Amino acid sequence: MKIISKFLLISLVLILPVLMSGCITTTKTAITGEQGQDIISAEETLALLEESGSEVVLVDAQKARDYKAGHVSNAVNISRSEIVVLGPFPNTLAPREKIEKALGKSGISNDTMVIVYDDNNNVDASRFWWTLKVYGHQKMKVVSGGLKALLAAGAEQTAEVPVVTPVNYTVSKKNTELIAALADVKTQLDQQADDVVLLDTRTPAEYNNGTIPGSILLDNRQNNYKDGTIKSIRDIHIIYREADVDPEKTIILYCRSGMRATHTLLALHNAGYRNLKLYDGSWSEWSSDSSLPVQLPSGNKVEANFQDGS
Repeated sequence: MKIISKFLLISLVLILPVLMSGCITTTKTAITGEQGQDIISAEETLALLEESGSEVVLVDAQKARDYKAGHVSNAVNISRSEIVVLGPFPNTLAPREKIEKALGKSGISNDTMVIVYDDNNNVDASRFWWTLKVYGHQKMKVVSGGLKALLAAGAEQTAEVPVVTPVNYTVSKKNTELIAALADVKTQLDQQADDVVLLDTRTPAEYNNGTIPGSILLDNRQNNYKDGTIKSIRDIHIIYREADVDPEKTIILYCRSGMRATHTLLALHNAGYRNLKLYDGSWSEWSSDSSLPVQLPSGNKVEANFQDGS
């Protein structure tokens, strides 16, 4: 017994510093933002719709023609074209008047709980969520996995368009804290602040054709599991913290036209990150100005710029 006790004591002496060291080296800044409030499962969605009835509006963010071909019963259609404008760059944030019209005609008031889904790997639903968040809407969630997940959970699919009573929707404020302008990105390049991250959410192929100098590449597709649902908060933390995208930093996200980046912004916000800004002009705006620098994967910078072709 004395031999065993002595062995255990020695083991603890040897192991304890290792364990303590591991805790110290892996400790990260605590995430203080609320977690899990932005994303909802398909099963939870159907249960909420059954319980709440008219207090919840289910929004289908598919293209109009796809919505007409088939959507979840009683879902209203608000497509991408209704929440963006095409100039001067593709898919930029629509003015408040256009958003008010799109929401009001769909029976959505300022107090409505909005649940949105898509058939585009959660991208269009995320963009819709971000748009409403910019314009101050409080009650909204994105269905993880979109239309596919809802149908798998037992949702009824139909081509019938529901009858909607239009209401008045009034945008009371615009949260510019969620938006980064070209000037903000330029400032970061000039100052090289350690507490700001430029996050390129495009594909490696796009990144290889040139990126904004100093950007970290994390393809937005990494936010989804193979079945199309959005990864857990724990898995999102692991992915982004390992890439040094920490919650205490200001994170400026972009893609080609500001769509895919909102998918990452949603995943991070749901995981408790708060200092998040979408560079809405994204690579489309940056690459249109030949005076702006481009960084190639080798780390070299070139002065001449070019479109990535996607």
